[in-house]
Amino acid sequence: MAIGTIIRTFHNGRWHEGNAPILGAADHGAWQGTMVFDGARAFEGVTPDLDRHCARLIESARVMGLNTTLTAEEIAAIAREGLRGFAPQAAVYIRPMMWSRESGPGIVPPDPDSTDFALCLEDLPMPEPRGLSLTVSPYLRPHPLAAMTEAKCAALYANNGRIIREALARGFDNALSRDHEGNVAETASTNVFMVRDGEVFTPAPNGTFLNGITRQRVIGLLRADGFTVHETTLTVEDFHQAEEIFTTGNAAKVMPVTRFEDHRLQFGPVARRARALYWEFAHSGGGAR
Repeated sequence: MAIGTIIRTFHNGRWHEGNAPILGAADHGAWQGTMVFDGARAFEGVTPDLDRHCARLIESARVMGLNTTLTAEEIAAIAREGLRGFAPQAAVYIRPMMWSRESGPGIVPPDPDSTDFALCLEDLPMPEPRGLSLTVSPYLRPHPLAAMTEAKCAALYANNGRIIREALARGFDNALSRDHEGNVAETASTNVFMVRDGEVFTPAPNGTFLNGITRQRVIGLLRADGFTVHETTLTVEDFHQAEEIFTTGNAAKVMPVTRFEDHRLQFGPVARRARALYWEFAHSGGGAR
């Protein structure tokens, strides 16, 4: 399903206007779920960390067992070419993806050399930081021995969707998900941070969730600005004791949480600073479009 109203799709060496069909019913990626993708952003004339998102797509394809002849630089160049079809300041979601066309030996594994590629650009406004509400999900992140958690693969998102559906049914926007030991991993769609006594805490990557590119960027920016940032094991109770909670992710970058279960929270000074630092980075040349 399309998320934008203006869509450009690159497939088979050319651009198509709209939500172009790219998968066949018999494609291995359609019925065996070998699709990997990534997400980057264009907004206010910049594309921060586009190169790192494209490089992660190639790494996700490798984890899935797919070969590709494209480089990260070539994928980024395709994205920039496509963005010229949008207004210079447009907010656009950039989604490159790869999947297998054919089965390999035994039908279930993919044929590594049947990898196909597409890149979809959709207009998607950057949301205002009005504040999110979070609960705690009853569903867990998969163990790294049970799923390809080190890849950004489409198959993992069915569980994420289940987490959000359950949270919405209880009146929340999203939910903290936990790992197999009961510790906080992330939300269903973002990495998560909390603030206590002026210091910043975020779950340490343990293989159950993606160490997000925006997450890494925000950690570096906060540390360079003088903040103490701890990557550590965190429990749900730690979040109940937080003075601030905020999330990081590609779609919205840095967003405050203003309600955690029955606790009201402020869009506090640390989250505001993290958001300001990210925007400064994006417009300083690090995110040149």
